Amino acid sequence: MKKLLFLLALSGALISVSHTDIMAQANQQTPAPPAAKKLAKAQTFHGETLNDDYFWLREKTDKEVISYLEAENAYTDAMMKGTESLQEKLYQEMLGRIKQTDSNPPYRQDGYYYYSRTETGKQYPIFARKKGSLSAPEEITLDLNELAKGEKYTAIATYAVSDDSNLLAYSHDTTGFREYFLRIKDLRTGKLLPDDIGKVSNAFWADAKTLFYTTEDAAKRAYRLYRHTLGDTKDKDVLVYEEKDELYRLGARRSRSRQYIFIASSSSNNTEYRYLRADRPSEPFKMIAPRAGEHEYYPDHHGDKFYILTNDKGRGFRVVTAPVSDPSPKNWKEFIAHRKGVTLESQSIFANHYVLSERDQGLQKVRVVDFKTNDSHYLEFPEPVYSANVNFTPEFDTTTVRFSYQSFVTPASVYDYDMRTRKRELLKQTEVLGGYDGSKYASERTFAVAPDGVRVPVSLYYRKDLRKAATPQAMLLNAYGSYGIPSNVTFSSNRLSLIDRGVVYAIAHIRGGGDLGKEWHDEGKMMKKKNTFIDFVAAAEHLIKEKYTTKDQLVITGGSAGGLLMGAVANMRPDLFKAIVTYVPFVDVINTMMDKTLPLTVGEYLEWGDPNQKDAYAYMKSYSPYDNVEAKEYPTMLVKTSLNDSQVMYWEPAKYVAKLRAMKTDKNPLLMKINMGAGHGGSSGRYDALRETAFDYAFILQQFGMTN
Repeated sequence: MKKLLFLLALSGALISVSHTDIMAQANQQTPAPPAAKKLAKAQTFHGETLNDDYFWLREKTDKEVISYLEAENAYTDAMMKGTESLQEKLYQEMLGRIKQTDSNPPYRQDGYYYYSRTETGKQYPIFARKKGSLSAPEEITLDLNELAKGEKYTAIATYAVSDDSNLLAYSHDTTGFREYFLRIKDLRTGKLLPDDIGKVSNAFWADAKTLFYTTEDAAKRAYRLYRHTLGDTKDKDVLVYEEKDELYRLGARRSRSRQYIFIASSSSNNTEYRYLRADRPSEPFKMIAPRAGEHEYYPDHHGDKFYILTNDKGRGFRVVTAPVSDPSPKNWKEFIAHRKGVTLESQSIFANHYVLSERDQGLQKVRVVDFKTNDSHYLEFPEPVYSANVNFTPEFDTTTVRFSYQSFVTPASVYDYDMRTRKRELLKQTEVLGGYDGSKYASERTFAVAPDGVRVPVSLYYRKDLRKAATPQAMLLNAYGSYGIPSNVTFSSNRLSLIDRGVVYAIAHIRGGGDLGKEWHDEGKMMKKKNTFIDFVAAAEHLIKEKYTTKDQLVITGGSAGGLLMGAVANMRPDLFKAIVTYVPFVDVINTMMDKTLPLTVGEYLEWGDPNQKDAYAYMKSYSPYDNVEAKEYPTMLVKTSLNDSQVMYWEPAKYVAKLRAMKTDKNPLLMKINMGAGHGGSSGRYDALRETAFDYAFILQQFGMTN
């Protein structure tokens, strides 16, 4: 094994140390941090030469790279050794609030009731069904605990039952790299069919014997749609469509009515749909409307019409209808108009009712329209800050739609809503063991003002008896701010381990996310991306000014694109935060966005910009965390990543940490923890994931001086 150089605190000299020595050193009370070697690599972009000393960390198969990552883990474990009892206490607290043997409310499909359940001591859910009634014998359709045997990671993506209820198509990943292999299981015998399709990104049934599936290119972009007939070998599968433009990803699905199949070619600001009768799967697909400009549209089916969400008359979308005989734009008729300040997010169509999910001034709303009378109404929700979403409801001919509701204070709740009588039935509210009393907690919303005058919402959550007005206290501030994805408020029983110790939890709903609709996203992407970071700094300053917290009591956190946010504000205002916790952070913007072979890169030109264009390159480089690390003081940091992440490669945070260590002038701890057997979301097993959360919370509480 090659050797790495580490700065030994006791001797003050640079010497070679083997990995065995590193592990021994990590057991000392004050270990020295790993110091990655520098190996210069010069790259020239637009006439500017950038030198990357840590480019070598990309070589995942290099034993020296793995040795360095293991050394970082050993260093982090040694630095956190004093929190082990706190970690265990937190783990037991969080585990004690969870009902370990539990089940989800069943949904009905083709005469069966489908559900998933968990058992005490088992990491993964068990998928099952009952025929005819909930009192019928249970049939286990898929036990993830069995799939997980011998694997470090287990996840499924596709779970689709054929129209005759006899076959299950499922896709399974064992690495965390989102490599899903499709299998078909005969639910009558429990045996796998010989159909070996291989890696897919998505799959669904057209009927009881025809399966459509999409595959990815080398950069993990879904780009081909195939049709498979049961019993055929893979070489007989028919290539139905190929998306050749690298800006576009391919998706496909079947309508809830089961009468039509849709193919979607979509970029981040444009869509193009084709359609086909599901009972004629071998016929050619027809176009609805060709891609043009920044036109996004999303069709679904009912009767002799397609219902189409379209942004042709405004960024917030409207709904139009079009005859299935010719759904081209010349035949579109308005069904629901565009309204300023409202974003129409998704539609769910049933035999007699139309359900629309909206976002109005940041709040989620669910609207129901009766097809026969055209009357409409909104579901009512009791709290000022909440999340409400339409849940999976597969049946078309039903008067019941399922939705979920939660808030900071109210645990996740699942309801069935009768669209005729307007009555709702609570099927399940996630049970919080140990005597949780929601009346002890409160949420509120405040507004920070960005330098350009924009009001930025901030949601707050705390325990009432531990919150004293105008008295600053410990705060964990979270944000995301990219891709138009909103930061919805949610309940977390785990989070109580912070709140019950007097920590205020906050979310900054910054530009770049979708919290206030499409325009909110537009104002925080491409050449306006810095608004995301400016908004976050404004939120932090507001919370300090209003005496919710102080800069010495403020820990911030964000993951993935939210990790870019963390890296950017660490460079901009390192004085404003006590500590930073960042998960799988996208921090090496230029190197990643210049590499078209990596997953996501080309398609994300429309989110960040194309650095092959000089102006975009200069702007992106001006905020890229890795490229703007300086010789100055930084807050304490915990940086987390996974070796098999396919969305933000492990080397981005690894390079970032290595460069920070070499350049920062403070003595604040800088820790990196690498999950060596997972992907973007961390550990897949529920107990393993809980251990990770306990570790993170112990680090955060340590920053607040809370040790038990």
